[in-house]
Amino acid sequence: QVQLVEFGGGLVQPGGSLRLSCAASGSILSINTMGWYRQAPGKERELVAAITSRSNTNYADSVKGRFTISRDNAKNTVYLQMNSLKPEDTAVYYCRYLHGLVDYWGQGTQVTVSS
Repeated sequence: QVQLVEFGGGLVQPGGSLRLSCAASGSILSINTMGWYRQAPGKERELVAAITSRSNTNYADSVKGRFTISRDNAKNTVYLQMNSLKPEDTAVYYCRYLHGLVDYWGQGTQVTVSS
């Protein structure tokens, strides 16, 4: 089993920045994909960014140029640096670990962008 714990959510003004982290523990395999998803009230959960163990990345069009995903394989941790935040970025952000048929999710961390 894999456990994922997210940190770094909070309240920030438009244009501000936050850095999320997700620490994975348990039966971690070296080759995997980790990512950040978000879900706003009344909307479906959507991909924000994903990164493979070789650091290949993929971003939603809405966050390109503003968000950066990275990982530290030695620490089994994935990060999401969020800059130039907008009110529409407000959502619960979830960390995901994926290896083949194994799929685990964190509990989520709230990000609120408001003045």
